[in-house]
Amino acid sequence: MSHYTRRIGLSLGADLCWPSFYEDIINELAPTVEVDGDTIDFTVERITIEPFDLTQPVRYDVVLDRLTPWYHTSREWIKKAVVMDDLYVLNNPFTLQAMQKHTSYAALMRLGANVPETWLLPPKEYSRTDPLEADLDVTLDRYAQMFDLRALGARMGYPLFMKPYDGGAWVGVSKIDDGDALVAAYEASGSRIMHIQKAVHPFDLFVRCLGVGPQVNIIRYDPDSPLHDRYKVDFNFVDGAEWNHLVDLTLTINSFFGWDFNSCEALRQGGVFYPIDFANANPDSQVTSLHYHLPWLVKALLRWSLFCAATRRRMRHDLGWQEYFAVAERVADPQERLTALGHLARQHLEADRFERFCADHLDGLDQVALDYFGTERVRKIIRRKVATLFPAHEVDEFTDHFFGLIQFWRQTETDRLAAAAAHQVGPA
Repeated sequence: MSHYTRRIGLSLGADLCWPSFYEDIINELAPTVEVDGDTIDFTVERITIEPFDLTQPVRYDVVLDRLTPWYHTSREWIKKAVVMDDLYVLNNPFTLQAMQKHTSYAALMRLGANVPETWLLPPKEYSRTDPLEADLDVTLDRYAQMFDLRALGARMGYPLFMKPYDGGAWVGVSKIDDGDALVAAYEASGSRIMHIQKAVHPFDLFVRCLGVGPQVNIIRYDPDSPLHDRYKVDFNFVDGAEWNHLVDLTLTINSFFGWDFNSCEALRQGGVFYPIDFANANPDSQVTSLHYHLPWLVKALLRWSLFCAATRRRMRHDLGWQEYFAVAERVADPQERLTALGHLARQHLEADRFERFCADHLDGLDQVALDYFGTERVRKIIRRKVATLFPAHEVDEFTDHFFGLIQFWRQTETDRLAAAAAHQVGPA
């Protein structure tokens, strides 16, 4: 029997709270596991930014990446490490860079999901700073067609939403109620490429599904609330069949694109869920927004990253989309199709092996996390995060608020663990 240390790297930006929680719990848990006859322990390190030789070996086995979507230096280091060293990274940096929300809409439409009708609009105007300006003028003069935006809006029907084709959270989403508003929003879009999408209106439920590996948590969501109150603390807002449907949907999206850590937004209308935003492979992970739900996320990241490191999980360089398309073409019934796609996703995510790994090696995680999230250390970390976002006179109030919500999580988690233990043991 040999002994190995697996190294987990955290590639971080402004993240403050969850990395500290993650590191503290791993240090307290001090997991040691046996895989294929070898004894394995783990160390965690925050990755620095510095020049690198393209042939320099990578010392990490797994990287939790929070920078690829926007910081090029770290993204290119991670891409190099995947190609040269078979680094396993959450998430696939190639699809994360290349697959805009536009692509995710198209893919899920082909897989048979109820994505609302969506159109892409050519930009209202073009940047005149490009060195190929002359070629662009010729191209547009020859091939760009005039179109009637009001007629398109009337054809689709109102309300609509206009949003950047690549997400572009810094630009925002506009609700469009009539032709005048549609024209005004398009005029204001400048050189950005925009989608217009048929609104799911009215709807009776908005959910955001967080997926980490094969683990999914479904949260009721209110986008009209302030950021700190959008993720609701609510229970039993979907039934068992709806829960399974949303889990299959989330796992299918994540596995299709090679994303271990992503979120899916969906609206329910007439008992049917319509996914409206599901290319969020760098989802919100802060206590100031997730609050009650953050301990679940930290534990899910811990389990999945330890599993990937311990088992030397390999990146899927070829995502195998044809397997998914074949299922979509073969299975006509929509729910049966999604169930089959979810099964395929679980296979790719090694869900059964992952569950055995957690049961065999991480049975102490629940209690360690339960105790940890009640400590003064957690309150101090929350306060540090709150102080970066809230005015000074609100820091005490919101520190108490978020810490209190996590204490409520500890109560409900205690009840959940007790019920699970009673179910396993059975009556005395």
